[in-house]
Amino acid sequence: MTDDSTPPKRVRTRRRSWARVLIPVVLILAWLIGAGLGGPLFGKVDEVSSNDQTSYLPSSADATKVQALLGEFNDGDAIPAIAVFVGADELTEAELETITDAVADAPSLEGISDEVSPAIASDDGMAAQAFIPIESDAELADTVEALGAQLRADAPDGVTVHITGPAGFSADLVAGFSGIDGLLLGVALLAVFVILILVYRSLLLPIVVLSTSLFALCVALLTVWWLAKAGVLLLSGQTQGILFILVIGAATDYALLFVARFREELRVSHDKGAAVLAAWKGAFEPILASGGTVIAGLLCLLLSDLKSNSTLGPVAAIGIFFAMLSALTLLPSMLLLFGRAVFWPRRPAFEPDVVAAENGMPTKGLWAKLAALIKRRPRLIWIATTLVLLAGAAGVTQLDAVGVPQSDLVIGASEARDGQVALGEHFPGGSGSPAYVVVDEDSLQDVADVLLEHDGVDAVSVTASDSPSGTATVTANGISAVGPPGTPAPDPTVVDGDVMLQATLTDAADSSAAASTVRDIRTQLADHDALVGGVTATAVDTNDASIHDRNLIIPVILVVIMLILMLLLRSILAPVLLILTTVLSFGTAMGVSALVFNGIFHFPGADPAVPLYGFVFLVALGIDYNIFLMTRVREESIAHGTRQGVLRGLAITGGVITSAGLVLAATFAALSVIPILFLVQLAFIVAFGVLLDTFIVRSLLVPALSYDIGRRIWWPSKLGRGED
Repeated sequence: MTDDSTPPKRVRTRRRSWARVLIPVVLILAWLIGAGLGGPLFGKVDEVSSNDQTSYLPSSADATKVQALLGEFNDGDAIPAIAVFVGADELTEAELETITDAVADAPSLEGISDEVSPAIASDDGMAAQAFIPIESDAELADTVEALGAQLRADAPDGVTVHITGPAGFSADLVAGFSGIDGLLLGVALLAVFVILILVYRSLLLPIVVLSTSLFALCVALLTVWWLAKAGVLLLSGQTQGILFILVIGAATDYALLFVARFREELRVSHDKGAAVLAAWKGAFEPILASGGTVIAGLLCLLLSDLKSNSTLGPVAAIGIFFAMLSALTLLPSMLLLFGRAVFWPRRPAFEPDVVAAENGMPTKGLWAKLAALIKRRPRLIWIATTLVLLAGAAGVTQLDAVGVPQSDLVIGASEARDGQVALGEHFPGGSGSPAYVVVDEDSLQDVADVLLEHDGVDAVSVTASDSPSGTATVTANGISAVGPPGTPAPDPTVVDGDVMLQATLTDAADSSAAASTVRDIRTQLADHDALVGGVTATAVDTNDASIHDRNLIIPVILVVIMLILMLLLRSILAPVLLILTTVLSFGTAMGVSALVFNGIFHFPGADPAVPLYGFVFLVALGIDYNIFLMTRVREESIAHGTRQGVLRGLAITGGVITSAGLVLAATFAALSVIPILFLVQLAFIVAFGVLLDTFIVRSLLVPALSYDIGRRIWWPSKLGRGED
């Protein structure tokens, strides 16, 4: 008797056929719409981003509090630029008058405040400087460039003009980050495309994989851009560059894993729909575990005191989420539409007999030979590789990660750096970037005396709106009058009972000597409840916060990732060993990087955040490859025993994981095209570390160690009591 509620087989088949076409088409259209909305935002990230260091400090930092008060004392939040005029010989009176006129004309430019200072000659008479505030809502880089061009045109012949100070260095950073939307993305995509062409020897498949990555990036950017515009997230050029690279690299890696599974299934299935479904089931857990591990590691950055770190966490996590989503929805949809044709001209053959004869494991090729080598000498291999990695890690003692001067943040030519050098040759080193000290009005003279007695302070002034220059000099005898003898001294500007002193330092504002001076001043003024801010104080507070973050977050990330691995592998011993091998790999990467930075590139040092970022990406991403390997090893171990499972897992996943490692290393290496010291160092550390994980740790150390330990690697799960 037939059940009338059950549709005929032909109807069910027709419905499945329609669903097989309709679902991928709808998914592809949804991603197209998202990419269409996000793509135009590539050139507009600067509208919702900021590279101001103080905006990333914790609100409790002295430098942050002082920065918030600057606008109240100065009636504005303009960014000061310092124009430095240097003559070949001592400047004549006529030349000084011409320079003064040129400075006075500066406000005629759009974005320049009217409150420019007069030109001040140096003691040696060979240079002059002027303070020219740039309005905060101006296009900083364009305004600085226009200002420099106008001053050079108006300056006397033979006088060199530099624009430096906070505005000059900020403009350098803006210019350095300007290649992110075009150059960085182009280099990264080209590198990945070339690698995919070499891996697949196909033209269509690399385009499909790159489309998956690019669509994920567009939708991630769309989400992040609007969250930043709403003030939920804080964006910087640094965060933007890392987001681009991370999404392209991770999405491509996940796509490679899925495609490898799809190719395997096509060898035993005629039906492309069945092959896509089987590939999805096989790739879902490792992709989800891998992405989830990276997201968990990134979200640990929310514990950071520095907003540049705490905001990178959710921004990058959003990128990883869309990379996973794209690999598990958009890519399967495109593979379902193209089928075997996506591999043209090397379409995988339907050969179930060959697969059965191989018993699902490759018997030829590099990875099969490597598996055979590990089978013969597992202990020798893991001991030898461990010793090599330890030797490389010894170089970590040479890593100088206590901060670098602001003048060294940009690699290559820098007008602001040249201007600071010229400023230091003719004026006190800290000219133009004073330490701001906010104290109670009644403590003005006492605090000024403490400052004047310090060897690192050249002069002290107080903010005074009644003074023509906006400040008045403070000496041991009080506030000096401005003007002819008998002129009364201007009254200091008072805000809520506080005044703001400006201490001109004898050393360059971004030097270690200036940092020591600021630390001393803070200690000496502790009894006066003084707040010390400014460029130097901002650098000091940033470095201190970075070191705090590094010491707190690294252990937390290790614990979080270890717990995730324990849940994934249903084991305690295996996750512990995987974490130890990854940490060893990280130490080696940092040790080798330190030797390269010091001995080859001669870098001036590194930011304290470099080891933290290197750790987050290398541990989280390095664990990815171990997840790809060990989830397959566990799958094979259930059917064939642990030692055979290790060999099969290595032979089966070797090619795809190596390709994924090359892609990720290439994308991070692309960061080096941005001439920012932090990004260049991060590019080398992560690229080198990923290659180390790919070719040494995952290919030799982990398989050999796992094979030597045998079934006990899965302790205390039931699999640990199975067959070796």
